[in-house]
Amino acid sequence: MSNEANKKTVETMWQALSRFDWETVKSCLHPEVHYQDVPTEDPGAHGPENVVKRLRIAFDHLSTQEQVLHHLAADGDVVFLDHTEAWLFKTGERAEHTFATMHEMKDGKIYRWSDYWDVQKFVSQYPQSFLDVMAKASADDFTD
Repeated sequence: MSNEANKKTVETMWQALSRFDWETVKSCLHPEVHYQDVPTEDPGAHGPENVVKRLRIAFDHLSTQEQVLHHLAADGDVVFLDHTEAWLFKTGERAEHTFATMHEMKDGKIYRWSDYWDVQKFVSQYPQSFLDVMAKASADDFTD
């Protein structure tokens, strides 16, 4: 796929994620996708269904998730995204943080999705009730 086509797929996925449009998110993911938050200990999720299950552990507690795109660059099958996410929790708190995200593409879909971020800086903004829920989550929640 071309750089532009790969960038378009990534943009489509992130726009769908902001709308909590899980079917469109899944449609942008390769059947063998692996998603991970690199700085965390969890192993990440494999496959579109499990990726969405993993995302929803957090996103089901949000009323909105806004994206501000700073840079989007593609070099063949690698698409790099520099962006800020703002999370508004259903309980009213807001957390905002900048991420560097690398996507590796295969057959026009996202095959590897790796988020790089400062865990402490972002997590320190989360409400305690959300931290309590997240502490109960495990990889068993998003693996087949």
